[in-house]
Amino acid sequence: MASTITRLQGKVAIVTGGAQGIGRAIAVRLAAEGAAVAIADLQGEAAARTAKEIAAGARTLAVTVDVTKFDEVGAAVDRVERDLGPIDILVNNAGWDKLEPFVESSPETWDKIIAINYRGVLNFCRIVAPRMQSRNSGKIVSISSDAGRVGSTGEAVYAGCKAAIIGFSKTLARELARNRINVNVVCPGPTETSLLREAMKGREGVLDAMARGIPFRRLGRPEDLAGAVAFLASSDADYVTGQVLSVSGGLTMAG
Repeated sequence: MASTITRLQGKVAIVTGGAQGIGRAIAVRLAAEGAAVAIADLQGEAAARTAKEIAAGARTLAVTVDVTKFDEVGAAVDRVERDLGPIDILVNNAGWDKLEPFVESSPETWDKIIAINYRGVLNFCRIVAPRMQSRNSGKIVSISSDAGRVGSTGEAVYAGCKAAIIGFSKTLARELARNRINVNVVCPGPTETSLLREAMKGREGVLDAMARGIPFRRLGRPEDLAGAVAFLASSDADYVTGQVLSVSGGLTMAG
């Protein structure tokens, strides 16, 4: 997308799961606002395509990484900082889910969901946060889900991980505030992505019903989330930390 806003000029961002869907939209938006962007994804070829497709003139880097492996995360961060510079913005977006009733799920599925959705956030924060502390500056934005705020049928373990991200981020925001590091959370509602389409294959009528239940009468689009992340990653949000922003077309509203 084209943008005349350059709030992130000179900043270096890393977006996990940035090859497609919400992550891709976030990477495109951050680059459009002036940031150098590293797309960190398990799908290396897709990450490389996204890096190549981002707006002309932007500095980009594709990094293949398994967010569940601490050593791989460390190596990926080292490469980003070597090639693009110190990381100013960390966006924890990588995620995965399998839609099924909890009583039909298996420990193997739990382990995968927890490793990608929660352990991946811990790994990146543990590697990046101390580097931000040394510079007394940084923005961390983690993508949770409204499932973590209000629950979601068929997503018990996923919802638990997304709720954990909220609690973890609020605590990290307190611990890092003295270093002027902002830690915030964005919670998407149902959003049109390949992950959602795959999960709902054969149940397209459910998607239509979901859209009708949203006050804005449509599912979210990846670009809807990208704008919220760009705000929280910018100096416009310098006095915002430990907050949870729901981007759901009004589907969930805090009291």
